[in-house]
Amino acid sequence: MNLPNSLTLVRMFLVPLLVVVLLTEFEGRRILGFPKELVGAAIFAVASITDWLDGYLARRRRQVTWIGQMLDPIADKLLTSAAFISLVQLGLAPAWMVALIIGREFAITGLRSYAHTRGIAMPASPLGKIKMASQVTAILLLILGWGPLPWLAPAGHVALWVVMVAAVVSAIDYYRRFQRLLNARVTDLNLARAKNELTTTGTTFTNSKKVS
Repeated sequence: MNLPNSLTLVRMFLVPLLVVVLLTEFEGRRILGFPKELVGAAIFAVASITDWLDGYLARRRRQVTWIGQMLDPIADKLLTSAAFISLVQLGLAPAWMVALIIGREFAITGLRSYAHTRGIAMPASPLGKIKMASQVTAILLLILGWGPLPWLAPAGHVALWVVMVAAVVSAIDYYRRFQRLLNARVTDLNLARAKNELTTTGTTFTNSKKVS
C-alpha cells in the first residue's frame, strides 16, 4: 500500500461523504457555518485532485502497481456516478443524460476488461481525458450553481451537454480502437501459428529423410 494507492482509497472514502453532504437537509443548509453547496463542491474538488495526483505520483515514484491500475478507474467511476446521481436526485441534471453517461462508463470498463483478458492494452485516449475534465467541470458548476452562485447553473448545463457528446464520441473511439487492436492481435496469432506449423512440418520432413 503505497502513497498513490492510499490517495485512491481516500477518493473512494470521500464518495459517501459527498453524497451525505449533498442529499442531507442540514439546518439552514449550512455545515460548520459554510453553505453545504460549498462544502460539497470542496469535497468533490479534493477527490478530483487526488485522481490526478495519484497517477502523477505513481509514475514519478515508479510505484505503478496492479492494484492501483485496478482501483483507480473504479474510484473515478464511483465518484462521478455518485455525484451525477445526487444531482439527479436534487433535480439539477436530467436523468436520461446521467443514465447515458454512467452507462457509457460501465460499457467502456467492460470493454477494457475484456481487452485485458485478450492481452490487449487500451490506455485512456485524449477524448476520454476530455470527457473526464468536462465531467469535473460540469459537476462543480452545477453544485455551486445550486446555491451560492446561481449564475453558474447555465454554464453547468452547457458543460453537461459537452460531457454527453464527449462520452458518446469517446465510446465510439474506444470501440474502433478495440476492433483494430483485436484484429491486429488475431493476425499476429495466426501468423505465429502458421510459422510454428511450417517449422514443425519442416522438422518432421527432415527427420523422415534421416530415417530413410
